[in-house]
Amino acid sequence: MPHKSLETEEFKIIMKEHILKMITYMFSSNQEFSVACEISEIHFEPLLPKEIHDSLPEITLFMLANYSFESASLEDDFLSFEAGFGPANIGALVQIPITAIRQIFVGEYPILINVAPSSKIEEIPAENSEDEDEDNSMNALLNNPENAKLLKKKKK
Repeated sequence: MPHKSLETEEFKIIMKEHILKMITYMFSSNQEFSVACEISEIHFEPLLPKEIHDSLPEITLFMLANYSFESASLEDDFLSFEAGFGPANIGALVQIPITAIRQIFVGEYPILINVAPSSKIEEIPAENSEDEDEDNSMNALLNNPENAKLLKKKKK
């Protein structure tokens, strides 16, 4: 669970600006890249066939290379590009809200990780006090018999 300060609107705005700047930099450097995104927030035009859409994982990696990179653009807080899907290479315009981008990669190297909650997540988890967190941590530590032995030795 992310720290409370990472769930604020201020942090979400900072992260969104960072993602936009990173993608703008990739475009200006003519650098192909990949984005890992929450598929539930992505729009496809035309809609993908159900069997293809349902086969996409919850977090899907899109590689912006060759034609997908050439067709890519940033507009109205969306990353858009054209891509082919399935064995028949069905073409679709992919529109990804910037806030749905969880990671950006160049090759195999992650260059950005978005830890801000998605814009669609509306529930904020119940707050725990520091005392409750410490109690939970201590209970987890003591539940392992090996750790309990270590703590007994230290007390002596």
